[in-house]
Amino acid sequence: MNPDLFAIAHAGMEIAEGATLFKARLRDESADFLRTVEKIAAEVPFRHMLTPGGQTISAAMTNCGDFGWVSDRKGYRYAAADPVSGKPWPLMPERFRREAIKAAEEAGFANFSPQACLINRYAIGAKMGLHQDRDEADFSQPIVSFSFGLSAVFLFGGATRRDKTQKIILEEGDVFVWGGAARLCFHGIAPVKADTTQPRVNYRFNLTFRHVR
Repeated sequence: MNPDLFAIAHAGMEIAEGATLFKARLRDESADFLRTVEKIAAEVPFRHMLTPGGQTISAAMTNCGDFGWVSDRKGYRYAAADPVSGKPWPLMPERFRREAIKAAEEAGFANFSPQACLINRYAIGAKMGLHQDRDEADFSQPIVSFSFGLSAVFLFGGATRRDKTQKIILEEGDVFVWGGAARLCFHGIAPVKADTTQPRVNYRFNLTFRHVR
């Protein structure tokens, strides 16, 4: 990691009030994180969930932690068990939890208590429309996001869908934290593109940590 990125990774870069980007913070550890993701997916495979309206979500998903986020024709919600298998989600790895808490604290959010880790896998062309994270009961706790694999354009907006969005490039090992005034900002992912410099990298993985209840 070059000295400038090292400084940003530790000091953070304010994107908006309540939103902080730590560039390349976990880049040197990405292979280890992705190996752990593979183990989680071996227990609960990635799958494309349905929206309440019956549309297929572009990114494939799995979960770990006390709760997992699920979506189907019944609605968006958190569940303590995988609705397909009926079994509890895999335990959240302590390393995941520790890094999420540390990033939240350095972004100004003490006492973050992640109960769920949503793991999205974006193939080339996959995207996520603008949305708010509103399924959690406590909006005083932030969202913490880890990015691995292919880069993506993160669209970070305001309190309404019509507000102008910032285009933020999220790359290998980047950590993004938003809470407080930014907690309910609309956000999404533009279609993920292939990277000619990484011809063997076919996915973007995004881990987001939330306090659910």
